[in-house]
Amino acid sequence: MAAPQEPNGPERQSAPDSAVAGGSPGAEDAVVSHLRERFPDALLGEVYYRGEREVGISRERIPAVAEFLRDEPGLEFDFLMDLCAVDYLGRREPRFDVVYHFYSLRHNHRLRVCVPVGEASAEVPSLTGLWKAADWFEREVWDLYGIRFSGHPDLRRLLLYNEFKGHPLRKDYRMKDRQPLIGPGSKGRRGAEPAAPGSQKP
Repeated sequence: MAAPQEPNGPERQSAPDSAVAGGSPGAEDAVVSHLRERFPDALLGEVYYRGEREVGISRERIPAVAEFLRDEPGLEFDFLMDLCAVDYLGRREPRFDVVYHFYSLRHNHRLRVCVPVGEASAEVPSLTGLWKAADWFEREVWDLYGIRFSGHPDLRRLLLYNEFKGHPLRKDYRMKDRQPLIGPGSKGRRGAEPAAPGSQKP
């Protein structure tokens, strides 16, 4: 997993053995050690940056890895804090990361998991079967980035209306394009439709 470089800042560095992002000393390293042992083929890389641990996981294995993080004694990441996405248009391939923020209420440790996703096949297995909170998180990512979640029970827009064209947090979304008008008195009136996602120039 490529580690993005902070503008005008240092590259992310590997974690020292004693570095911890919350919890008891060595807790985060123990988490990653568990993942290496159980899912050696799924772990794409790891990054330690400003006190936080991040791992890359292949998208095919994210349901199994997430269930392991939730249920394994000593890990017990029982809280899906957030689920979001990042668009690295023009900087790297695969273009997107789907990012999961896990937290253990019992052990007070955190882990950020990044799943690389290509533009041509922007789809990730849903985690709604493990966390009910994933429902709206995944709908938001679909709405704003156009990344689908296979197995989601009701994948539809969350923040924008159904007639909206495109996904506005994609970096090639053209902000000046007009959207279809909706609401009272708007019947038959439409703005200029934007180009299909991915066809705009950065």
